[in-house]
Amino acid sequence: MDVFGVHHDLIAEYEAFTSSLVAVRDPDIERHLAGERERKTRWPDPKLALNPTFRSGGTVASLCDDGLLHPMCREYFRHKKHPDDPGSRTLSRHRHQREAIAVADRGDSYVLTTGTGSGKSLTYIVPIVDKVLRHPNPDGISAIVVYPMNALANSQLHELEKYLTWGVPEDRRKVTFARYTGQEDSEQKLQALRNKPDILLTNYVMLEYLLTRPDERRELIGAARGLRFLALDELHTYRGRQGADVALLVRRLRDACEAPALHCIGTSATMATGVTFAEARKEIAKVATRLFGTKIEPEHVIGESLERSTDPGLDAVPGVHPREPLADAVRRAAATPHGLPSEYEALSGDPLAVWVEDTVGLAVEEPSGRLVRRPPLTIPQASALLADASGEPAEVCHRAIETVLRVGAKARHPELDRPLFAFRLHQFLSKGDTVFVSFEPPGRRHLTSQYQTRVPDHRDKPLVPLHFCRDCGKEYLVVTRPAEHEGAVFEAREDPDAPAADGDGFLYVSDDRPWPDAQDEDAVFRRLPASWSTARWRTWTPPCAAASPSWNCTPTPRRSPDSWLRPPPRRDQAPPRRRQPRRPLLPRRPLVLHAGPRPHG
Repeated sequence: MDVFGVHHDLIAEYEAFTSSLVAVRDPDIERHLAGERERKTRWPDPKLALNPTFRSGGTVASLCDDGLLHPMCREYFRHKKHPDDPGSRTLSRHRHQREAIAVADRGDSYVLTTGTGSGKSLTYIVPIVDKVLRHPNPDGISAIVVYPMNALANSQLHELEKYLTWGVPEDRRKVTFARYTGQEDSEQKLQALRNKPDILLTNYVMLEYLLTRPDERRELIGAARGLRFLALDELHTYRGRQGADVALLVRRLRDACEAPALHCIGTSATMATGVTFAEARKEIAKVATRLFGTKIEPEHVIGESLERSTDPGLDAVPGVHPREPLADAVRRAAATPHGLPSEYEALSGDPLAVWVEDTVGLAVEEPSGRLVRRPPLTIPQASALLADASGEPAEVCHRAIETVLRVGAKARHPELDRPLFAFRLHQFLSKGDTVFVSFEPPGRRHLTSQYQTRVPDHRDKPLVPLHFCRDCGKEYLVVTRPAEHEGAVFEAREDPDAPAADGDGFLYVSDDRPWPDAQDEDAVFRRLPASWSTARWRTWTPPCAAASPSWNCTPTPRRSPDSWLRPPPRRDQAPPRRRQPRRPLLPRRPLVLHAGPRPHG
């Protein structure tokens, strides 16, 4: 997949969508919105992050040979593509996964705090499967895995199906599992209650119910007597009051299952930050100990062990990139993308590829010397750094970076089949809120797209949200007339999207096209949206008000004013209408575009 092409098309379509619903009539507002698009206010440049290469911990087959895993794990944990596929080869394990398996083999509790795409779930699934194979418990539950969201439980259910059932004969399926989160139908729930799976996937809310509902407590919690493993995924979500609730839930579960030797496992990508990993381990161990009610030693907080994908050469000085070779590589990548080597070994030694990994991917932690991930950068930020290092223009550097990332995502390791560069683009899409204006005539009013109640440095000037007519693009101020002021004052409506209440309305303001006199019904109804003026209720005339130059309100004047308050039709007086639209509302959330293989686990 061409991530950059997908990203370009996505932003182009989103911009077209947000710009097509309303053709804004006021030139000042249109220029303001054009400036917002120019500054990429609603879609800032995406953040670029490299998925690092993890140090090898051997293969599942080698761990079986070493006696660290049961021999049948060799049959289960393989690369599989479909339900009938027994697997083309054994899974390769990362160093942190092997360390977790070793800690579990000693019977200790632990926490894994590694980044996205590091295979965290296999650090507890593999040890659990190993213990179930070594010490079967046919009529009982050996492990409960708790997720903060059902989507994570659903994903893990698929992974268990893939590893423990795909390509495995019925008589070789020695480890059972089930999901019990509240989304199952009655038959699925009944099967879980009857069959007592070895591994139970649930969420913390349902786990609370299992401890309180008589039937489920008797069948499932009763079957979990002497429970061996409790795993909490996404440990960082359990904080504050929710964290206290889950901590008490863990203690109640341990007592109900009569499992004083319960092995607790936590995983998280963002548990704590510190100047060094050693400091972070101490803090994470303290938090995990409080949450689980079990001592977690700092040395049992397992982090990721990284290694380079590129090869700077034996004589290279870390972090130093000779200017001329780098400039040559930049020009070559920008001018002739197909001239870059496509083979893994050749591309890994390219000066530009080395620079990208050093600048975007990896940093050296002082004083330990550990390789750690770098914070994400935007491509313009990375291009500026490359321009400074190579002396080439930033535009050329931009093209060169995209080119080497595209080629690196396709260059595969000859043995491990991993790409040289697996990278992600994190794109934030803002909701495209409405425009806020001050209570001033057009041409002099303050405009902003950021929610504020007052004009900065002018506390006496309130800001009011706008709605736009879908037909003509005319802007209306979304206001209300508080009853305590007897309709003499306009105020911005607190929630422009809420159903209209008494006193709410849209304030029409125009110097060049004043609102017609209220007595001229034909002229008034020609100004209203078509959905407001059907023949069935044409005789309905809502009350009007005019705003004087001082922006006070006077009811029902005899001459055409410069501005009118037009309340929306009431539900009991008018047919349903379409609300006058603002700019499209979309949630602000990150969209992640990923180049490279999906990580296992």
